[in-house]
Amino acid sequence: MRWSDMDAYGHINNVNLVRMMEEARIASFGVPGGTGKPGNAPAVDLFSSVPDGTQTLVVEHRIRYVRPLDYRNVPADVDVWVSAVKPASFDMSYEFRDPFGGELCVKATTTLAFFSAAESRVLRIPADRREALGEFLGDPVFR
Repeated sequence: MRWSDMDAYGHINNVNLVRMMEEARIASFGVPGGTGKPGNAPAVDLFSSVPDGTQTLVVEHRIRYVRPLDYRNVPADVDVWVSAVKPASFDMSYEFRDPFGGELCVKATTTLAFFSAAESRVLRIPADRREALGEFLGDPVFR
């Protein structure tokens, strides 16, 4: 958590929480193909090997604030996992916990889809990618 993530009440601001979701997703599953430069290897690389011209896009975020996530001068505890795989989209879920007491503070889900830039349309998830995503369905697998 960064000092600038805090709002006037001492909680992590809702906009910054979406950024933290992105950081947790990329740290766990890798950067989308064709973006940035190589950095630290993710725990599992599900995104960087998509075909050229394919983008991994956010379709929707859903966030439930269970209790305030107070600013601490340490990283938040975040669990990340694949919670659903559908024909043309998949969900990543997150649980943010207070790093000192371990209390659940935020439950969130991001729906993502693969998108063809050339055809300007959402793509069905290929069988091999669906299988790779399916390996991480269920309970939190990354922290």
